[in-house]
Amino acid sequence: MVKIGVLLSGCGVNDGSEIHEAVLTMLALDRLGGERICLAPNIDQRDVVDHVSGTAAAETRNVLCESARIARGEISDLATISAADMDAVILPGGFGAAKNLSDFALAGVEARVQPDVLGFLKEMHQAKKPIGAICIAPAVIAIALGEFSPVLTIGNDPATAAALASFGARHINCAVTDIVVDEDNSLVSTPAYMLGPGLREISQGIEKLVQKIVVMAS
Repeated sequence: MVKIGVLLSGCGVNDGSEIHEAVLTMLALDRLGGERICLAPNIDQRDVVDHVSGTAAAETRNVLCESARIARGEISDLATISAADMDAVILPGGFGAAKNLSDFALAGVEARVQPDVLGFLKEMHQAKKPIGAICIAPAVIAIALGEFSPVLTIGNDPATAAALASFGARHINCAVTDIVVDEDNSLVSTPAYMLGPGLREISQGIEKLVQKIVVMAS
């Protein structure tokens, strides 16, 4: 049985992991018989957003604790995990990928990846273990692994695609129901809610991504 990590970034599209994308990823893994290992960095969120009003909330939340809501408490601190613990990893989207796993949402082309996340992704890549990225999460991969010219997709948004290219990535336009595979770097990506419009559509791309990751990891 392959062990697949799911790297979460909080709980909620505006300040953490996109819940639909995370759950669809876990459901697809379960259907394929993969062992799921949820993990997240033990850091404070960059901000907290009221998901009713869309406005900032005057409070502090922890990425690991919030991610545990999606994982039903079965989650590990990323700092305690290494590439040896799993066969592949998948990053769901949500603004947490661009706020907590990296600062792409604020820094744009000057963005950096959170140190624990950066070290882990580099270790996975060096071990030639597959990495999947959903929605905006390919931006994290582009920043972390740009020196290896990763081939990725975030859908078809020109500005975001240009930002990924600035890190060294090559962007491929992709439909929401499809995936982009970079065999050389063992990467798979799909646009999901970068394009939408809903669960039925994004589920097709996510299922294809999970299936490909499991095959590559087997």
